[in-house]
Order: sequence, then structure tokens, then C-alpha cells
Amino acid sequence: MSTPRSIYLACEGRELHCTEWGPPDAETIVAWHGLARTGRDMDWIAAHLSQRYRVLCPDTIGRGLSQWSPDPAREYSLAFYEALAVSLVDQLGVAECHWLGTSMGGAIGLRAAAGRLRGRIRRLVLNDIGPQLGEAAVARIRAYAGSPPAFDTMAELEAYFRTVYKPYGWLSDAMWRTLAETSMRRLPDGRVTPHYDPAMVQQFIHHPGDYDQWPQWDALDIPVLCLRGETSDLLLAETAEAMRQRGPRAVVVTIPGCGHAPALNTPEQVALVERFFAG
Repeated sequence: MSTPRSIYLACEGRELHCTEWGPPDAETIVAWHGLARTGRDMDWIAAHLSQRYRVLCPDTIGRGLSQWSPDPAREYSLAFYEALAVSLVDQLGVAECHWLGTSMGGAIGLRAAAGRLRGRIRRLVLNDIGPQLGEAAVARIRAYAGSPPAFDTMAELEAYFRTVYKPYGWLSDAMWRTLAETSMRRLPDGRVTPHYDPAMVQQFIHHPGDYDQWPQWDALDIPVLCLRGETSDLLLAETAEAMRQRGPRAVVVTIPGCGHAPALNTPEQVALVERFFAG
């Protein structure tokens, strides 16, 4: 297992943090996290994949250790996230890569693979995301992500994460502790809260059509693996079936015991991704 490296880059005028795993000269995987999360969610799968690959796990602007946007209405959008991704891979000398994206991270990969990184993303793994979102899930996510709670203690914050992210499926006690510790920040009053800018939900106000991506889907001509949580309310079963039938005709695998979104932390989930990237 490689030791991860923390790097900071100026991308589109904003400081972006990225955790880099594996040999710098190896084949590259970009592993991008979900809406209200950080790149550290990819620690478990990145640690495994880094035995063979260079794995880049960015914190999206407004999340984790990356800069918060001074222009949230414009920059918290898939178009700006795609621009950040292009800048990231260009600066790190990545000519071609595979892409692994959970939820929002998958939506960025889908947009980029059909857009500004067309021909450079060779294989795409979408973790519980497609070109159309379940409306009930969007409402649920907006409700908790737009008004993050604050707690006096880390124990209370971890308990909150265990509740709101129960659909991730099985995590050990140590994994829950790591998830909590890698996605918290302290407020000026000393309380702890999730480590992101609440304004990032403005994406759904100013860019309401961001996640409607059937045209991009139909334009893809690369292999795509879609992992769908068995009880996901974000990637509906009928959407996943349409993804099998049109565009790049994805391989869709249902992950039992999960909703939105599988945590990519079990041997079975890691093996699915590893086999797909190996071709």
C-alpha cells in the first residue's frame, strides 16, 4: 500500500486540494467524490488500486481542503467542476485516465468524458449516478446538505453521519470514525460541522438542469460500468435499465445492502472496479 501525498494546485484561479496515491508514473485513475463529501471518501478503494495505479482524489471546490468559491452562483456547477478537472489533469501531466465517480463525481466524469476530456477518459465507472436523477433523492439531499448541523462533540457528529449516510451500506466502526474525522471542521464557537460550504447547494437553484445529461450519455463511446445501490432513490431502476439500452450501453451491477451510494469499501465492490479498469 502506498503512502498518500497531499497536493495543492491553482485550477481556474481557485486552490484545489488533491490526495494522490500510487506511483506518479503509473496509469492514472481520477476518483471523484459526491456532492457533500470529500476526496477522502476514496481512501479505502484508492489504497487498494494504488498497488497498480496512480489514483487522484480531488476535493471539489467548496469541500474538504479546497478553497470555497467567492462566486457560488457560477462556480458551484458541473461546467466549472469540469473546468477544474481539465486543469487538474493537465497540470499533473495526465494524458489519459480512467474515471471513478460517486454521485456528483460521476456526473462530472460523464460530462467531461463527452466534453472537454473526450478521448482522454478511457473507461468510466459511475457509482450510483446516471444521466437523470430521482426527484425524491434530490429533495432529500438538498434538505440535509443545504443546512448542515453543528454539534458540540465529535461523537455527536459521527452519530449524525451514521444516520444520514446509512445508505452507504456496511462500514466498520473504524471506517465510520475515519469518515467523520476526514469530513469535519470546527466553527468559530468550537462546534463541529461537516466540512463543506453550504452554498454549494446553490447549484440546484442556479443550474437546475445540470444533472440532466442524456445527450452527453448518448454521445459516449467508451466502456462504462454503473454500480447501483439496491435501494437507491437517486439512480432509479428504470434509469439504470435505460443506461443498459442506449448510448454506451453500460454494464450495470446492483450492489446489495446499499442505497445511495455504495461506499466502495468492501472487497466485492473494489474487485468490480478493479476488474473493469483492467479491461
